[in-house]
Amino acid sequence: MKIDDIIVKRFESPDEVRVFEKGKFEVVHFESMTIGRATYYPGWKWSEDVSPISGTDFCEVEHLGMVVSGVATCAFKDGEVHELRAGDLFYVGPEPHDSWVVGDEDYVSLHFHGAEKYAK
Repeated sequence: MKIDDIIVKRFESPDEVRVFEKGKFEVVHFESMTIGRATYYPGWKWSEDVSPISGTDFCEVEHLGMVVSGVATCAFKDGEVHELRAGDLFYVGPEPHDSWVVGDEDYVSLHFHGAEKYAK
């Protein structure tokens, strides 16, 4: 790659959109990275809305991202629950976990790792 090479993409024109009940996951692909934008509406819950797509009871994708707006949980099978809020940077390992929107505001987050596998 030359120093003056540039690729510009926007989520308004994603390369792929994965739609599910009460939300969507927009994806942009770069040569060496896939970035996702999750938008979940009030009432969204991973184990109800994404589980049928993934074929697993819990999410098993490793995530690295940032919350743009809203609040959601990350709940592990052992009962440990964390809230993720606007401005939080987060890492969630591949241990089985569930998630749901808290409150009546849409939850939006960017995913810098794990987007290539999410909601597939």
